[in-house]
Amino acid sequence: MEQKKYLQLNDIQAYKIAFKLSNFVWDIVNKWDYLAKKTIGAQFVDSIDSISANIAEGFGRFSKKDKIRFYRIGKGSVFESLDWNEKSKVRSLISAEDYNHIFLELQKLPKEINHLIKFTTEKLSK
Repeated sequence: MEQKKYLQLNDIQAYKIAFKLSNFVWDIVNKWDYLAKKTIGAQFVDSIDSISANIAEGFGRFSKKDKIRFYRIGKGSVFESLDWNEKSKVRSLISAEDYNHIFLELQKLPKEINHLIKFTTEKLSK
């Protein structure tokens, strides 16, 4: 008899991308001076951390509606993070290389989160 494999949080591509990216941004912001950390840095870290945190919280919720609500909040945090990434570039706080890496990873997330929402909608009954 084949053992049933249950989906784990670390199986979710959106979560893996967001978690890795949050640590990448943390390492960058951690090197900034006090003013940059206090203003843009704290908000950038909060918004980028919020992506994987909301995916994780949604994953842990019972109802389909609750799960999807948190996934959508995470998706909103993607767009907030794009704004902080842009401000960091304009204010010369990050290199062009780091900006591009963050931008490209953030660009992947709406599609991945939409995939997660679709999967949840189709696979869960309530």
